[in-house]
Amino acid sequence: MVTDEVRRYAVDHGSWRPDDLIAQLHADTTALGDPAGMQIADDQGQLLTMLARLIGARRAVEVGTFTGYSSLCIARGLAEGGTLVCCDISEEWTAIGREAWRAAGVADRIDLRIAPALDTLRSLPTDLAVDLVFIDADKGGYADYWSELVPRVRPGGLLLADNVLWSGEIADDEKSGDNLEALRAFNDLVAADARVEVVMLTAFDGLTIARKL
Repeated sequence: MVTDEVRRYAVDHGSWRPDDLIAQLHADTTALGDPAGMQIADDQGQLLTMLARLIGARRAVEVGTFTGYSSLCIARGLAEGGTLVCCDISEEWTAIGREAWRAAGVADRIDLRIAPALDTLRSLPTDLAVDLVFIDADKGGYADYWSELVPRVRPGGLLLADNVLWSGEIADDEKSGDNLEALRAFNDLVAADARVEVVMLTAFDGLTIARKL
């Protein structure tokens, strides 16, 4: 069983451990109240940094930035000269992220675009050759974000989608709801997409990792 204590143990034995900057970002996010539950945990942040480094990512796109922790983790893993386009609609929440990025020295790697994510994605060049994608936004939009992003990812690049197991309810036919149905449709879409090979992790709240063929 993965308790908070086990998770802290795992994080403490990773290469990128939370520092005072991360602690402050967590505190600022927690102060928001209920929305703070949207933030990824430290172990998932470590994974984002590792995956970015494993593939030598230089171009990355994030859909759903919130208070900037996941984007900070991705930016830290980018190769020299790398850039991360962040899509979000909240000036208030991303302002917290901007401060953290400046403090971490990665603000110059992050291009935050405040607009509907689909508008931002459609404005990106079709031959952009993205290395890494992280989708963690409104669940009803996942399929559309996927459709825009897959053609822009280079062969061998990665697409990640968060919350795909929805607290385990995804496999319970008696459970329903707009987000749940959207995720079920998205998961089926990804599993049938011949352009990628896919693994779905049961860690976190479910994380899809797809490699572009």
